[in-house]
Amino acid sequence: MPVFLYVLALAVFAQGTSEFMLSGLVPGIARDLSVSVGAAASLTSAYAIGMIVGAPVMAALSARWPRRRALAGFLAAFVVVHVIGAVTTDFAVLFGTRVVAAIVNAGFLAVAMSVATALVPGERRGRATAVLLSGVTLSCVAGVPAGALLGDWSGWRSAFWAVAALCLPALALVFRQAPADAAGRAEVSVRREAGALRSRRVRWAMVLAAVVNGATFATFAYLAVIATDIAHLPAAAVPALLAAFGVGAFVGVTTAGRTADGELGRGLLLALCVLPVGWAVLAATSAHTAPLFAVTIVQGALSFGIGSTLVARVMHVAPQAPSLGGSFATVALNAGAFLGPLVAGVATGATGDYRDAAWVSTALAATAVAAVAVSRAGVARGEVEVEEAGY
Repeated sequence: MPVFLYVLALAVFAQGTSEFMLSGLVPGIARDLSVSVGAAASLTSAYAIGMIVGAPVMAALSARWPRRRALAGFLAAFVVVHVIGAVTTDFAVLFGTRVVAAIVNAGFLAVAMSVATALVPGERRGRATAVLLSGVTLSCVAGVPAGALLGDWSGWRSAFWAVAALCLPALALVFRQAPADAAGRAEVSVRREAGALRSRRVRWAMVLAAVVNGATFATFAYLAVIATDIAHLPAAAVPALLAAFGVGAFVGVTTAGRTADGELGRGLLLALCVLPVGWAVLAATSAHTAPLFAVTIVQGALSFGIGSTLVARVMHVAPQAPSLGGSFATVALNAGAFLGPLVAGVATGATGDYRDAAWVSTALAATAVAAVAVSRAGVARGEVEVEEAGY
């Protein structure tokens, strides 16, 4: 793999830490800025919405920019808004910085995906995507628990300063090493690329990515309260549980990167069938510490392994959209990350049992399995052309 891919992964690690670290900082933000816990928690939704809206818009705007300028510009803006967030005493300003941070994060990730896939041969695009997304999984392993601990020790503002500082080495390396135009492309046609993304195969891959990621984050958003309220673990055990999920996620993405080629092969289909079973086991055994940690690791591996393969799938079935394909894969993932916890919140609010978040994940993952089964059955019966199916 080109060394520059790991530079991009470092930046993605910092951005992933920023996206997920809010879960451990909400109480401190609420106290310091004199807002309710619910208002402080809305910062997470602000980030998800910014990612969903920002990905296609920023990818379209930056499609004709030199790659170096786009990557450096997005990353520099990310640093600036975190500095503003770290010093502000106004909750509205902080909320705004989260939206802007998400928008530039989405733009960076969309461009980074197009660069990553352009730097390697077609058969290695799945692995390149996995290397890039390993930054996200490493943020779950190390960044999010570290952010929670740093927030406890030095206050929530220190976590914002840490993210800004973490971006600076990546920014310097982007200025030095990023290709001015990763693939030496001719002028990008946004309209042509957008047309390529309307194909059934692309839409199907994005829907699957959204549903699987919705299942992932429906439970991930509630892991802390499952640990403390269901398993009755001390609050100090929460970073360890989050790190366990992250370790599994890293293993899953790494494994998928070595085997994924953008096709829905037997390995992926088997993992997809196991996924809802794993969420059901977590729901049923989450009151016990050992099973909770063990299944959390397994589900982290399955969820992120499948998710990264589906991202590679989007890029694989949209070769005519190298600039916008990554942005729409980002939209799919973040749509799932937004809607999954929302549905889980409705379910747990109605029942008062946080284990129902895992049952929501079970239902979403089972829906993905059923959709794949129905589509494959249709292909087998000859009801749709293979090129127009989701495979």
